[in-house]
Amino acid sequence: MSEDPPPSVRGILARLHPADDNVIARARRMVEREVPPAQRGPGWDRHWRELEAYLDRPGCWSAKGHDDG
Repeated sequence: MSEDPPPSVRGILARLHPADDNVIARARRMVEREVPPAQRGPGWDRHWRELEAYLDRPGCWSAKGHDDG
């Protein structure tokens, strides 16, 4: 059973699981695999949406290469 699925099945699977180039979406999936829904607070979805919005904003979000003084 280690064979690859036929091309038609691969296309369906690709549509069901689109590749994420958004690092926040990937991080959310990883965290949600570890944190059960019962332990997620009331602001869970809002928190992740805000992080995605920050990622979409232009600017430098890394402190690397910047002088602090």
